[in-house]
Amino acid sequence: MSPGVLRGVDRAAFAVALAGRLRRAGVPAGLTDVDDFVRALAASPPDSMSSLYWTARICLVRRHADLAAFDRVFAAIFADPPPLPRPSRSASPPDAHDDVYARVPADTDDSDSGGGLPWATLPPAVAETPAHDTALLLPERRPSALSGLADRPFDALDSAQVAQLGDALRAAVAGWPTRRTRRFAIGAAGARVALRPTIARARRTGWEPVEVVRERPVRRPRRVVLLCDVSESMRAQATAYLHLMRAFAVVADAEVFAFATTLTRLTVVLRHTSAAEAVAQASAAVTDRYGGTRIATNLRSLLTSHHADAVRGAVVVIGSDGWDSDPPDELAAVMARLSRRAYRIVWLNPRAGAPGFTPRVGGMAAALPYCDRMLPAGTFQDLLVVARQLQSVTCTDGRKWPTLTPAPRIIA
Repeated sequence: MSPGVLRGVDRAAFAVALAGRLRRAGVPAGLTDVDDFVRALAASPPDSMSSLYWTARICLVRRHADLAAFDRVFAAIFADPPPLPRPSRSASPPDAHDDVYARVPADTDDSDSGGGLPWATLPPAVAETPAHDTALLLPERRPSALSGLADRPFDALDSAQVAQLGDALRAAVAGWPTRRTRRFAIGAAGARVALRPTIARARRTGWEPVEVVRERPVRRPRRVVLLCDVSESMRAQATAYLHLMRAFAVVADAEVFAFATTLTRLTVVLRHTSAAEAVAQASAAVTDRYGGTRIATNLRSLLTSHHADAVRGAVVVIGSDGWDSDPPDELAAVMARLSRRAYRIVWLNPRAGAPGFTPRVGGMAAALPYCDRMLPAGTFQDLLVVARQLQSVTCTDGRKWPTLTPAPRIIA
């Protein structure tokens, strides 16, 4: 047996097939034994027939009486093994009906027949396909639908794929962290003594505090305010950003707004149970979408409205490319006012992930000094990273941004 025989072999399929042969021969090889065998093959890949024999024997045989059956099955399989199908770079692609499953030799009921090696290889295509009808069909390993959409731009996604994006974003922010408040509540695990309840209960025991009542600090989720640019320059990203806003509105009880030339509150609309209906109602509610952009005017409207208290101590997320028809000095003034009131300001720019990007737009350059961080948000993967990083920032009580792995891209 050459050292490279198990190279490219699915160890799990090999272990399961070999255990099946042993069970039909009377050797009780269970799931735990198979798991031990797979782990042993991964820890110490066999480089000889003797090494493979002893690894399988130690992991799959538990009784001395089963050694004879194990030796018989092992010899029947590996006495004269046929060559494994090895795909080459020049091998022609499989037929249309074989693009999902790859055929490998079937396992026979007779352990002494030696009908093929009991494993399945991992190449995407098998050069030689057996013609007999007893061949076993094994599915190929392919990336999931979400993995295939990770790096595709939003304008290349259809409605169904954008809906998958919304479900993934909602799952990504499901465990929204909390922060410690100044309020306390009665709790048995609290480290602080609640004086008033303890004294009130001491009235029943002659003012002796027999029962001590404890209290713990109340934790609440950090407030989040999201503002999404739905102007013409953000047409390709508007729907995806609405799904991001809906995820935070449903899970983190966030306040969400859309803006172009005017500001529109979408918090109630995006909390609809149906994601498609919520996005449709939100798109209908924004009457000025795909028009011009007035970022400074809309931020000033938010700070002067009765929703301004939601910004105080909150993480403000602004999704825009920075194109603004208002003068840059006005945007800088309103961003300075917003930074004094908010806990963090995060700017999502769909063009920040492009190689060599620099914020040369007047509005973006004016707002950047007042942002704690600007993150790229031009693909599906970028939005998932944004969701994770926003969860990380809510876990800290200081003004220092936590260290993340991998390190995010910072635009200075």
